[in-house]
Amino acid sequence: MAVVFEKTKGLTDAVTHYCPGCTHGIIHRLVGEVMEELGIVGETIGVAPVGCSVLAYKYFNCDMHQASHGRAPAVATGIRRVNPDKVVFTYQGDGDLASIGAAEIVHAAARGEKFTTIFVNNAIYGMTGGQMAPTTLIGQKATTSPYGREKSVQGMPMKVSEMLATLDGSVYLERVSVHDAMHVRKAKTAIKKAFQAQIDGKGFTMIEVLSTCPTNWGMTAIDSLTWLKDNMIPYYPLGLIKDTTKEEN
Repeated sequence: MAVVFEKTKGLTDAVTHYCPGCTHGIIHRLVGEVMEELGIVGETIGVAPVGCSVLAYKYFNCDMHQASHGRAPAVATGIRRVNPDKVVFTYQGDGDLASIGAAEIVHAAARGEKFTTIFVNNAIYGMTGGQMAPTTLIGQKATTSPYGREKSVQGMPMKVSEMLATLDGSVYLERVSVHDAMHVRKAKTAIKKAFQAQIDGKGFTMIEVLSTCPTNWGMTAIDSLTWLKDNMIPYYPLGLIKDTTKEEN
């Protein structure tokens, strides 16, 4: 019988703790497949901070380092500079990266640190209770904005990738989604390109992945995929945001 699918060696056999319908599992698989296809599983060091990905060290089959909430870019900077021959990535949610860790990601990108960030944007704080995040959409309800986010009160949602694109040190930024099979394939291509740019000695790379949070959104898994497509993508358009990888260092 022909084998049509095989679990990537980039992931362990551990059962994940994620909620039913959560797309973290898809994103984990894509990162694991990319590491395996590039032959870097044994040469990669991942950094996971506090958040839904706090147990990522149980799932990725590479070396993993825990970081305090928001500090993954600072930790990754130290790891990559001490181990310039390794491939380093951070795996961060939007509350972690865009709120408490905003300074770290901005300055890491500005310095052109040679690591890759997987930025999972589900427009809400997941693990800590469903609070409003910097990326929460206007009108979207959260435990700290029960009537919906208001522009006059909380301001507009942050477009982190566009902001980081203004910094010279960032060389490859793309926003993708995992709400259907076609976009999952595109997401993997982008992640692979980001890792390859790091291997080639370029600067900071980041892939923003639009993701769902059925539990804190109060939706079924299927409805959350539709909500992402209909509400998140119009505000956070998919596609290449910046690519200077072909320029000379």
